Amino acid sequence: MMILPEFAVLGHPNEGKSSVVSTLTEDDRIKVSPVPGETRVSKSYSVTMDDKEIIRFVDTPGFQVPRQTLAWFRKNPGPDMVARFIAEHENNPFFADECELLTPVVNGAGIIYVVDGSRPVREDDLAEMEILRLTGRPRMAVINAKSDTRDNTEAWKEEFRKFFNVIRIFNSNHADFYERIRLLESLKAIDQDIEPLMEGVIQAFNMEWEKRNRMACAYIVHGMEQGLTFSLSRKMKADMDPVTLKEDLTREYQEKIRDIEHKMFGHIRSLFRHHLYDYPLPACSILRHDLFSEQTWEMLGLTRTQAATVGAVLGGTLGAVLDAAAAGLTFGIFTAIGSAVGAGSAFMGIRRLAKASSGLGGDRIQVGPNENIQFLYILLDRALLYYTHMSRRAHGRRDLPEAESQFLSKGEKAGISTLLTPKQHRVCMEFFKACRKKSATSGKKYSPAFGLLVASLLEDILKRHINP
Repeated sequence: MMILPEFAVLGHPNEGKSSVVSTLTEDDRIKVSPVPGETRVSKSYSVTMDDKEIIRFVDTPGFQVPRQTLAWFRKNPGPDMVARFIAEHENNPFFADECELLTPVVNGAGIIYVVDGSRPVREDDLAEMEILRLTGRPRMAVINAKSDTRDNTEAWKEEFRKFFNVIRIFNSNHADFYERIRLLESLKAIDQDIEPLMEGVIQAFNMEWEKRNRMACAYIVHGMEQGLTFSLSRKMKADMDPVTLKEDLTREYQEKIRDIEHKMFGHIRSLFRHHLYDYPLPACSILRHDLFSEQTWEMLGLTRTQAATVGAVLGGTLGAVLDAAAAGLTFGIFTAIGSAVGAGSAFMGIRRLAKASSGLGGDRIQVGPNENIQFLYILLDRALLYYTHMSRRAHGRRDLPEAESQFLSKGEKAGISTLLTPKQHRVCMEFFKACRKKSATSGKKYSPAFGLLVASLLEDILKRHINP
């Protein structure tokens, strides 16, 4: 009986074995290539959670001569047939890949047999299936659909029913957390002896993802608190031009907010173990636009009507809020107030962000904290969009993500903010008001309620109840 669940991932070359292992282990260090035969040596990859190894998958070379191997098996039956085959042929280059891929099987690993469901079943495939049946090891067949235009799934299922305990469709390029859990659930059925072990693995996966969501929520709330409370101020000197000083402070303010968001995104990416592969955002993702760009403020956050309503509730005059939502302020902080600042949205005006004050120490110019609640919703939408990309991205995928269609009519929004209920908007407003206050105690007063709101949104995204 296995002490640690271990499964050898087997199949023909270029069927997606390495991609399946990469996705199941959340390991983007595993080399995945469209070139057949890249994997020549079997290698084990473990899933570790809280510094404890819970399951192991072995990436293997593809079958090269299955019909010749099957012929040997049929001529040399017996309980130790696989071990005898390896002993007899381990130094024979003709059977090198077969010996390599069967070694973890003879050492006690269960079998996950991977095929590309877009192609038809061939004679070599039938020989491979019969070899695996003759090993006597617990086994599951996985149909890894690699094409959206060709589908031979039913033909594969018909053949698989003759050779395998369990059949599962699993697209390693798109499988999310719940698809991985369902595959692990299926592995319980291939052998009653490993069922308790697999239940422990599944429990560990669920606990790990609950922890990740809690951490992601904490990073988002903390990042938003930082962004909403941040401000800069400078003392005006006699030889200073106030407009130039405002430009400089505005640029510094924007860079600091970008840095806060960048660090928040980095934490989220690390939580979901996207480390080495340079994952580009989808070509049409709104996150490709700068936080302070006009496109971002047009496509995320509240609608003009919603912004007016929320702003009025917060105590601002309706006219001022409508003006701020109308994308046309002459002195908008995101419009060009100089080449140093560049283009951007007109949802937040310099008149509302930059303030001049006088005191015993002399005149000062201050930029921030941002007093437009639309800024909260922009930050929230961007954080939730990034979380969606990271939590749903399969580690085995190596191609560039497809362009996401973003055909929105004028005034239509692409984020989650517009979908919030009135009760959820009230939580956002209370959090925003708390952030506007300078007292550290007040700043933390409403974080638990806002944190619960963010946590519920993350769970809805993970379960695909909402799709940003």
